[in-house]
Amino acid sequence: MSQIAVIGAGYVGLVSGAILSDFGHTVTCVDVDENKINCLKEGVIPIFEPGLERIVKNNYYYKRLDFTTDIQSAVENNDAIFIAVGTPPADDGSADLQYVLAVARDIATHMNGYKVIVNKSTVPVGTGQKVKAAVQAILAERGVDYTFDMVSNPEFLREGSAVQDFMHPDRVILGAESDRAISVMKEVYRVLYINETPFVETNIETAEMIKYASNAFLAMKITFINEVANVCEKVGADVQKVAKAMGRDGRISPKFLHAGPGFGGSCFPKDTRALAKIARDCGESISLVEATVAANDRQKLKMVDKIAVALEDLNDKTLAVLGVTFKPNTDDMREAPSLVILPELVKRGAKLKVYDPAGQKEGIWRFADIQDSLTWCDSAYEALEHTDATVILTEWNEFRNLDFDQFKEIGAGAYFFDLRNIYDKKSMVEKGFKYYGVGV
Repeated sequence: MSQIAVIGAGYVGLVSGAILSDFGHTVTCVDVDENKINCLKEGVIPIFEPGLERIVKNNYYYKRLDFTTDIQSAVENNDAIFIAVGTPPADDGSADLQYVLAVARDIATHMNGYKVIVNKSTVPVGTGQKVKAAVQAILAERGVDYTFDMVSNPEFLREGSAVQDFMHPDRVILGAESDRAISVMKEVYRVLYINETPFVETNIETAEMIKYASNAFLAMKITFINEVANVCEKVGADVQKVAKAMGRDGRISPKFLHAGPGFGGSCFPKDTRALAKIARDCGESISLVEATVAANDRQKLKMVDKIAVALEDLNDKTLAVLGVTFKPNTDDMREAPSLVILPELVKRGAKLKVYDPAGQKEGIWRFADIQDSLTWCDSAYEALEHTDATVILTEWNEFRNLDFDQFKEIGAGAYFFDLRNIYDKKSMVEKGFKYYGVGV
């Protein structure tokens, strides 16, 4: 059993800390937000993530998991210290490392012996060495000579399935410079190691690059099928069958081959821009990634054009918008396609009735600028009442089985924009809808 501190109780930190405690370790999650810490102690989870609440409450009850704002005690009393704070994008696309480096300095200020400092945040290549230098500088100021190791251990958690992803990962990446650090990390992940989860042991820089390269490749895959979908619409092909056939090829696989309004979330947009910046800074071209970023931005506006062309004039049109989070099973709206699509629809004259099972709380402030043209609803059918068209932006399960017999009864229009391709075009047309998918 290891003694672990996780600095940062946000999405990555809370999921990581909770599940490591479920693995049998004693874990302390630290955050500067006192209100968040108090809520966590009371069992109130600040994020929407299926399965997480039970794990947090159970391990807190059995005292394997604790929450605090006291970083000093967390550093002093734990052997492995995970950094899991945000790295928001700067204006030039680079990752802002101020929070990571601030935590590194706090750790160094309170170190009282050998520690393994584990970076879980997504950071540019070279950050591990910057963290090491920041820690060494503080230790020198203190006049102490404690040894420590730096480890890069990137996360690969999908929002909405993060618990499953952490407990059953495809691989665990360990970037370190000593056998001692690797040994400590294998103890941290002992449950996974004994279950023969693949472990990739490498240096810090390679581990940092693995994270960016993986996310950029998946983002390119999404953008590729979106651009193929746009061509399919023009030539009469069906992108869903194209993607299915492509996915049968073992070299390609079917994952991330789903056409839609563009990718969003906390990782892909930020990480593709950051990787492009890393490449520019070292004098290399990574044009495929730069093209992916530009194409993804275009895809969101193409969805608006699709709706505007079909309806001919958006002025005084009322649209039911189903889903605003960037994906289902999360309340996260960071970089969601809705953040571009909804304001642009309003700009062109539309009124919106919006429903999302988990997105309203964040959506209220995200869409503050268009609040006069947007009405939040408590159900899909309330949103559908007396509208000219339906727009599905997020593929929540409850949108996959709508009762179409109700549409005429509640005054929902025949135009149906299925921007996630969750319905069959032929069946929808037979029901009397004017159906528009992506690439079908």
